[in-house]
Amino acid sequence: DYKPNVIAKGLAQSKTYNLCVVMPGDYDVVDLTFFQQCLSGIQEIAGAMEYDILLSICKNNDISSLERIVSNRKVDGAILMRTFVDDPQIEYLQDRQVPFVTIGSSNYKDVVQVDHDHRSACRELTSIILLKQMKKIALIGGDESHVVTQNRVGGFCEAYQEAGLELDKSLISLNLENNIVVDKKVEEVLRKGVDCILCLDDAICSRVLKSLREKHVHVPEDVCVASFYNSSVLENNVPSITSLEFEPRELGMVACRIVLDLIEEKEVEEKTLLPYRVVLRDSTK
Repeated sequence: DYKPNVIAKGLAQSKTYNLCVVMPGDYDVVDLTFFQQCLSGIQEIAGAMEYDILLSICKNNDISSLERIVSNRKVDGAILMRTFVDDPQIEYLQDRQVPFVTIGSSNYKDVVQVDHDHRSACRELTSIILLKQMKKIALIGGDESHVVTQNRVGGFCEAYQEAGLELDKSLISLNLENNIVVDKKVEEVLRKGVDCILCLDDAICSRVLKSLREKHVHVPEDVCVASFYNSSVLENNVPSITSLEFEPRELGMVACRIVLDLIEEKEVEEKTLLPYRVVLRDSTK
């Protein structure tokens, strides 16, 4: 089993009272607020329990920073702040038997996870939009290798199934990695006469709104817009944007409590889902 901090050869091994927080290096500037709030929650709990935090940045599946920290036995446990469909971070920590928790869901077995209930949230918001008689909805999003992307898309599709409506999969567009691609996609779905553009996150939504303004397309008069994630980026938009609200700071606090319980070898739930709030605003009439 992984044991941190070999004090001296032949002496007992003990805790370091350090946690490793693994943050993705390829985050968008818009994502920074989410990670800052999560870290604030982690720090509050860790500080109260006299643990220090070591930050590891892993970019493009390069986990050398995490490997170095673990190999040098500098930490008692870890918190992963983003999960992937194929996740070398999880595989490495499981192989080394390091106690860890993921912020975000994972399809790997025996992984302790803390997440917001994205699938249910996205299903509920999509259902509300469908009830407003907007049947032709474009879904626009980013990297589908992120588990959260798959959960959000899953919730969107489930809303159509529950309503007994046929889903036009040609209106689902993922892996839109830059503003130029997003602009082209907005132009394309407008030509198809969509009633609403649903964005998988606040960064995509911000770009969609800018693209619509440049095209002199009015929200919600010409097309409605909603986001599966809200942040300060969308707060001052006119009209106000219908969105899903989550509490990133709570996410960090809960994840930290659980990883500390794992370190103490206490029993924990394998998956903890935190609540959400659907906020209906002017952008969907």
